[in-house]
Amino acid sequence: MPEPLLEVRGLDAHYGDFRALFGVSLDAAHGQIVAVIGANGAGKSTLLKSIAGMMRARRDSVLFAGEPIGDLAAHAVVARGIALVPEGRRLFPSLTVEENLLIGGRLGRPGPWDLKRVYELFPILAERRNQPAPSLSGGQQQMVAIGRALMSNPRLLLCDEISLGLAPIIIRDIYARIPAIVAEGLSLVIVEQDIVQALKIASHIYCLQEGRVALSGEAGALTREKISAAYFGV
Repeated sequence: MPEPLLEVRGLDAHYGDFRALFGVSLDAAHGQIVAVIGANGAGKSTLLKSIAGMMRARRDSVLFAGEPIGDLAAHAVVARGIALVPEGRRLFPSLTVEENLLIGGRLGRPGPWDLKRVYELFPILAERRNQPAPSLSGGQQQMVAIGRALMSNPRLLLCDEISLGLAPIIIRDIYARIPAIVAEGLSLVIVEQDIVQALKIASHIYCLQEGRVALSGEAGALTREKISAAYFGV
């Protein structure tokens, strides 16, 4: 078994008095694609926010490259080499495509990702570089959000519902770029509601149900029927 890059151990999360995660554990190895699936409200986004430092957790409940980071703020987590592509993209509407991308590189972490490399991955963004970000289609905005995260040269990329609200042809186009991203040495944790898409892209699957891990295993060893049963809690 490869050495884990990310280790989540007994992670709990709360929104005030509401408990969103109950002792969730997860591993992601170097160069691995892990998919976290589940219905709305299962706790998937909360899991990514906790890893990314947007929700404080117990210090030793999240380890990255062997170091505890659960209580670090988001900017410190990014500096360690973790980047989040948030649900809804969260682009800066007053900035151009290129300005949004450049913000992702402000930390100056060394690595393969720069404007040239992002434009090679998503050529349409080079054509639209001077346009305001809101003028792009939903799929193109998602490409900007992914490119912005890559510009920080992360070792771990967290992707939250990157297919949400997009046409199937656009989803296929975006997912087709993932092998090129992983080839640069990244690990990915992808939150996804689509079971079929998750099985296609990931080597390991975690299914969350009401804030708990209902099922986990190697993608090749899990059937759609078994995942569906855990997904819907039946």
